[in-house]
Amino acid sequence: MNDVLSAMMVSQGLLPSGSLLDSLIHISKEVDSMEKFPFVHIRNVSSMIRRIKLLSSLFEEIKESGTPLPPSSVLCLTELFSVIRRVKVLIQDCKDGSSLWSLIQLEFISNQFYVLVKEMGRALDILPLSLLNVTSDIREQVELLHKQAKKAELFIDPRELHRREQLKLAMANNSLQKKKNKGFVEFGKVEEILSSIGLRTPSDYDGEISKLKAEAQNQAGTGGLIIVSNINNLISLVSYSKTMIFRDGESSRNEEDCKPLSSFLYNKVHDSSSSSQSMTPNVPDEFRCPITLDLMRDPVIVSSGHTYDRTSIGQWINSGHHTCPKSGQRLIHTALIPNYALKSLVQQWCYDNNVPVNDPSTEGNSHNKKNSKEEAIDHISANKAAADAVKMTAEFLVGKLATGSADIQRQAAYELRLLAKTGMVNRSVIAEVGAIPFLVTLLGSQDSRIQEHAVTTLFNLSIFDNNKILIMAAGAVDSIVEVLESGKTMEARENAAAAIYSLCMVDELKVHIGGRPRAIPALVGLLKEGTSIGKKDAASALFNLAVYNPNKVSAVKAGAVSVLVELLMDDKAGITDDALAVLAALLGCSEGLQEIRNSRALVPLLIDLLRFGSVKGKENSITLLLGLCKEEGEVVARRLLANPRSIPSLQSLASDGSLRARRKADALLRLLNRCCSQPHHSV
Repeated sequence: MNDVLSAMMVSQGLLPSGSLLDSLIHISKEVDSMEKFPFVHIRNVSSMIRRIKLLSSLFEEIKESGTPLPPSSVLCLTELFSVIRRVKVLIQDCKDGSSLWSLIQLEFISNQFYVLVKEMGRALDILPLSLLNVTSDIREQVELLHKQAKKAELFIDPRELHRREQLKLAMANNSLQKKKNKGFVEFGKVEEILSSIGLRTPSDYDGEISKLKAEAQNQAGTGGLIIVSNINNLISLVSYSKTMIFRDGESSRNEEDCKPLSSFLYNKVHDSSSSSQSMTPNVPDEFRCPITLDLMRDPVIVSSGHTYDRTSIGQWINSGHHTCPKSGQRLIHTALIPNYALKSLVQQWCYDNNVPVNDPSTEGNSHNKKNSKEEAIDHISANKAAADAVKMTAEFLVGKLATGSADIQRQAAYELRLLAKTGMVNRSVIAEVGAIPFLVTLLGSQDSRIQEHAVTTLFNLSIFDNNKILIMAAGAVDSIVEVLESGKTMEARENAAAAIYSLCMVDELKVHIGGRPRAIPALVGLLKEGTSIGKKDAASALFNLAVYNPNKVSAVKAGAVSVLVELLMDDKAGITDDALAVLAALLGCSEGLQEIRNSRALVPLLIDLLRFGSVKGKENSITLLLGLCKEEGEVVARRLLANPRSIPSLQSLASDGSLRARRKADALLRLLNRCCSQPHHSV
């Protein structure tokens, strides 16, 4: 914390430069001295530590010289401190976190290393090496590091990528082979992969399970049901692997798993569980249902993240309980998500131990079991073969939307929201059973959660192209705009913007939606007031609408230009590329050109973005500058030529930019050259 404060104070001129160098040297040594590399991302970690070790030599030499730092170097060194501190956190996270989850998240974490390398290169762009009292060897090494950082590309270790694909293939093959009663043919490969990421002893497996459980807890509030389900499946895989590899070890049951549940449910399942257990030798604890302590032949996950046998938890829920039997946590919904990975592992165990896959004690009661399963609604469609079950579920939920109380409507809308999130087949089926008109009606509900669930479900349904026309035919646009403009929650407003963005993918709907007088002003309002995600959705919707020329004029009249320019100056907004894309689109109408031309702050921002923006950001920045110069060459060209950063940035873009950016940079440089050649415009 002191290091962070030191760097912040240096950047504000509140601390002598010696303290900044001390902080840089200290944090560089901390990174350099990190022991025991993580088992995943080794190449990225070692390369990053090598770069920081080289920078540490630079910092130490500057410190030893005793020469005061030139003011122009403080900004660069402060930025380098920020980058190195984030490198330290990233490496520590890789070491302390789940190796298996790091392998699954290979691209995401590799991209984080890549972003930090590029930021290091941008920081070195402004390092005045010629003004620093360092030896020629250090200077050459730093210059080489700078060039390498600028040319660095995203690196994903092909060995780790291959290892992850082997793991995925093994699991997929297991799902296929279990249907043919051939068992887990790739188990040896899975064991090899787990060993390669450091899982070699029982304590390693226990530690990995603990880390995965911590990750599931972290993701519970943000990652969504599917991510948490995936992590739980990984936990099942590691648990089963431990059981198979270390068969001689004894494992003790968690007392919480053995706690008696309500007498109602316990008495109902006790007899069958006792007889079944006597026929099932040495069932691993991970494969037992916490309710009946019997083997789970159809495991499902509830909203708390715990896994139960479908029949048992279905009886628990249908008897009127709304809490997780194991944790006591209230279930926020009654969706039962199939735990396919655990089911596959259970079936493999059954094959290995000559245990019937289907419970023989329940074959005579198959009719009752079927009725029980129909009552325990499963909201996740596994494949196209489940379309009939999805249709039955959707019809049931639509009936609740039509006739239920507010509480029932809220629950039904939420369950349809989940169902519509999981695939095109589900979205088609939900529309077929007539859900859309009822959802449109619920957009006007006074209950904030009902409104939010309804608009989000419509957004999810609109992803399926055929549903776009159905949503429009149901008269949804005005109601969606109403939610966008004055929805009861910010999430409802933002999902309304996302729905408009999705609907505008169809060209004729751009005209239809843009013709609603409140639609575009409401999007501009969300640009001002929304979260980063909401601003991005609003900007994306405006960009889609701006393809149609009359909509450009409407956006300009609604004040979009000034709001977008403000967002370009707001580092926290996080929608620079989207804002630039909309501005470039609005440049295509005379009203937009005039508003953009009147913004004095825009040209300096665009010049900076030519240097520091993304590929798309640079393309749109050069598009805006070229358009302004063509329409009003004298004024804008004079401002460009007066800015010392403009010509170098344009030359760099003309040589290193994308094809589109190079072409436009060349055109703008020619235009500026003609302007310079005129005597009254010489600079």
